Amino acid sequence: MERNEPLSDFDAGFLVGVLVGEGHFGGDGKQPHVTLRMHTDHAALFSWLAARLPRSKVYGPYHHGGRSYFQWMARGRFLREELLPLLEARLSPELDGRSWQRFQAMKERYRL
Repeated sequence: MERNEPLSDFDAGFLVGVLVGEGHFGGDGKQPHVTLRMHTDHAALFSWLAARLPRSKVYGPYHHGGRSYFQWMARGRFLREELLPLLEARLSPELDGRSWQRFQAMKERYRL
């Protein structure tokens, strides 16, 4: 998939579903970020994210504390220019109230 190719409706919906179920909307106190951390058994998912969202970043695998996991992060320009508009269009309180509230809190805290 090319770097500037838009996500298909399926891909966008799948991404939102994964983030609703497993993601974190927050930040480090200085900048906002959306993160996804999952066991290394989900390596294919992290490869999928890296291929479809090349401006995001996959870290790992990490192995410590008896756990093995990958971490995906969306921050900076990628978050503001690509992920934020996608989430604005697709995430709603009707879809998942808690995730939507966390998303809204992140936007408010970091003035997005």
